[in-house]
Amino acid sequence: MRKVMKAALALMLFAASAFAQNPADVAKAACGPKGVSFDVNLDRSKHALTQPDPGKARIYFIHQAGNHATFGVNPTTRIGIDGAWVGAYRSNAYFSVSVGPGEHHLCADLQSLATGHQLELAHFTARAGKMYYYRTRLFLTQGVDYLELNPVDSDQAKLLIATFPQSVSHPRK
Repeated sequence: MRKVMKAALALMLFAASAFAQNPADVAKAACGPKGVSFDVNLDRSKHALTQPDPGKARIYFIHQAGNHATFGVNPTTRIGIDGAWVGAYRSNAYFSVSVGPGEHHLCADLQSLATGHQLELAHFTARAGKMYYYRTRLFLTQGVDYLELNPVDSDQAKLLIATFPQSVSHPRK
C-alpha cells in the first residue's frame, strides 16, 4: 500500500510541474517581442468587411477608447498572435488579419502607458472560412488603466466596424 501511495504522490508532483507555466512564457506564446512600437494612422474612408482568404479565417480586432477619449488620451494598443505583433490601433478603430485554421493565442498590450493592467491574453480555435471578432476596451478607474480583450458578438462588431475608422499601423524602425 505504501508503494502505491508513493507512486501516486510522485505522479501528482510530476503532473503539477508539467502543467505549471511561467507567466512570461504564456505571454511570449501570444505577444510579440518586447521593444516593438507601432506608428498608427486612421483611415476614415468607408470599408466593407473583408471575407476570409481561401482556406483561412479572418479575425477582426476592434478597439473602443472607453473613458480615455473623454480625457483626450489615446494610447496605442498592440495586438499579437502566436508570438508575433500583427498590428496596433488607438482611439476608436479596427483592423483585421487572416489566420490559418487551428488554435491561436492572442495578446493585447498597451504600448505607451506605465501603470495599471496592460496585458490581456486569450485563445481561440479558428476554422477555415469563418470570421471572428475581438474587442479591446481601455478604462481609467481611480487613476489606474485597465485593458480588456474579449470576443464580441458579430452584430455588435459589424456596427462598430461600420462606425469606426480602419487602423493602418507599421512597426517603428
